[in-house]
Amino acid sequence: MNERIILPIGPQHPLLKEPTHFKLTVEGEKIVDADIRLGYNHRGIEKAAEDRTYVQDLYMIERICGICSHVHATNFVQATEELMHVEIPARAKYLRVIVGELERIHSHLLWLGVAGHEVGYDTLFMVSWRDREVVQDLLELITGNRVNYGMNTLGGVRKDLTKEQIDEVLKGLKVLEDRTRYYAKVALEETTFVARVSGVGPLPKDVAISHCAVGPTARGSGVDYDIRRDAPYAAYNEIPFKVITSDRGDVLGRTIVRVLETFEAINIIRYALEHLPEGPISIKVPRKVAAGEAESRYEAPRGECIHYVRSNGTDKPDRVKVRAPTLANLTSIRYTLMNQQVADIPIIVAAIDPCLSCTDRTQVILAQADSKRSENLSWGELRRRCVTKKPL
Repeated sequence: MNERIILPIGPQHPLLKEPTHFKLTVEGEKIVDADIRLGYNHRGIEKAAEDRTYVQDLYMIERICGICSHVHATNFVQATEELMHVEIPARAKYLRVIVGELERIHSHLLWLGVAGHEVGYDTLFMVSWRDREVVQDLLELITGNRVNYGMNTLGGVRKDLTKEQIDEVLKGLKVLEDRTRYYAKVALEETTFVARVSGVGPLPKDVAISHCAVGPTARGSGVDYDIRRDAPYAAYNEIPFKVITSDRGDVLGRTIVRVLETFEAINIIRYALEHLPEGPISIKVPRKVAAGEAESRYEAPRGECIHYVRSNGTDKPDRVKVRAPTLANLTSIRYTLMNQQVADIPIIVAAIDPCLSCTDRTQVILAQADSKRSENLSWGELRRRCVTKKPL
């Protein structure tokens, strides 16, 4: 029996694009235990949202994640619009879907490149990231930005599509479809890549369900669940599409789901453009939001994203809470790492497409406080106590 040693990875490590800490126990080259520690990337956006108006919050919340900026903005406005009891125009719903699916294509192509890089297949990395430019150019054409699009507003969207823009988007989709066919052949048929990821990071269907996995991580284990179909929002109840699943339950299964979902996203955008309703793109909404609480769910590229908003009847929210898909998928990483090889750590971790900027939170524990006593500290008070070393 080999001696057990602790292998720390992170919070700063070439494997990690964002800071987090994996504490792995290994016997030789086999992983026998894993512990994950978060919190290195906390930015306090939820708390900051309480001090800003809903309109100001919209643009800040969009910056929770650069890749999923439309996800968070749409989720937030949907919850707020529910509190306002407003129904946005049909055209605005379709436009939200179009931008959201372009963002999905962007995210999946980015992930495919990262997956290729993590297994040493840098050609796949370079060509897939080259074609991300096509998606970002389309997003810039529609919204004016390549990231943090600023498309959403309370009551609809800020920008409409012209006939010329629709024609350009359709041309871009044809290019993306042709190139994605090539990626599908490379990622799903190229023998060295398939052999490298086949059987790696196993996650059976029952374990995916019990660990509350979401998105391609769950669907790659045969879990037939997609918020767009099962709890439709925007215009998804009017748009036909297939939910992609794979019964493989390994990294290859998660790759299959993402590649085939890219084709589905292209089909969804085409349908939305061809059936884009006429009419306004936004409506007037009240400046103050009625007291109450609401939640919104969105099928982000990484899985189900949840936004909870509580209103106190003013123009500022009383509470904003975000549950990112990475948080749901992190619990499954420990299982997928068990009994795997150390060399497979990068691709196993990358397979859930982790985004720590969405996920990280922090908590202050008053170590010397009476366990029965609790108190809320403002940022200024917390800082003063830390600087002056006043006992907590």
